[in-house]
Amino acid sequence: MPAFSAHDGTELAYHVRGAGPAVICLPGGPVQDTVYLGDLGGLSAHRRLILLDPRGAGRSAVPADPASYRCDRLVDDVEALREHLGLDRFDLLAHCAGANLAVLYAARHPRRVARLALITPSTRAVGLPVTGQDRLGIARLRADEPWFPEAFAALEAILAGEATADRWRAVTPFVYGRWDEAVRAYDAGQEEHRNDGAAAFWGADGAFDPEATRAALAAFGAPVLVLAGEVDMNTPPGVAAGVAALFPAAEFAVQQGAGHFPWIDDPGRFAAATAAFLG
Repeated sequence: MPAFSAHDGTELAYHVRGAGPAVICLPGGPVQDTVYLGDLGGLSAHRRLILLDPRGAGRSAVPADPASYRCDRLVDDVEALREHLGLDRFDLLAHCAGANLAVLYAARHPRRVARLALITPSTRAVGLPVTGQDRLGIARLRADEPWFPEAFAALEAILAGEATADRWRAVTPFVYGRWDEAVRAYDAGQEEHRNDGAAAFWGADGAFDPEATRAALAAFGAPVLVLAGEVDMNTPPGVAAGVAALFPAAEFAVQQGAGHFPWIDDPGRFAAATAAFLG
């Protein structure tokens, strides 16, 4: 397993899939290893994927200082990986919570990023809210699904401040564009790959300055792809479109029928669209 040392000495691991020009890939979670990304629906047939396990997750070491999990401080880990790989500029792809780290990196090191792909991005770093009504509106698109009544009732209760473990499990089908046996098996294997203790530090006070980040992204001239899932309740397409609007050279795309994990819902469509953008 290839590895390198972060600037604070923490040993960080990464996985390599495919061949060709490198694309550094940042997972979500936050603080989840890259196993769930797989080969991003076959994107590795087009590009060499460098999948970074965040500190404290997967094969990467647990840092001595837990405060180093804070999202803005993880920018230095991405920069250390770039230096380790000997890349002057590189393409950067990020999913969900990883998009927060990606935009912070792009804001701090704009000349290092050749192309930026944000896949169903979390919006915390740029301060764009997702309301309960946004989520309910997307959820209602699934009203013809057999699991919908139980899942929708659980979602309403969660949004009313009445969350329980059982209700969180009940809303899981909303995360995906399809809820068949293969997707259920995929979902069942995810929980053990997250570092929930580290996630508490990830968004600690000081991690984000949305106003400053939005100002930096307004001057970011590299091509950007923001890809949303049509039925993604985590980052509804309308909110994702707001992320694209922050950049001067952004392409916004909606993958039809997809939820929060578009490479799972339709691998071929996802890989084709992403590869076409990356070139």
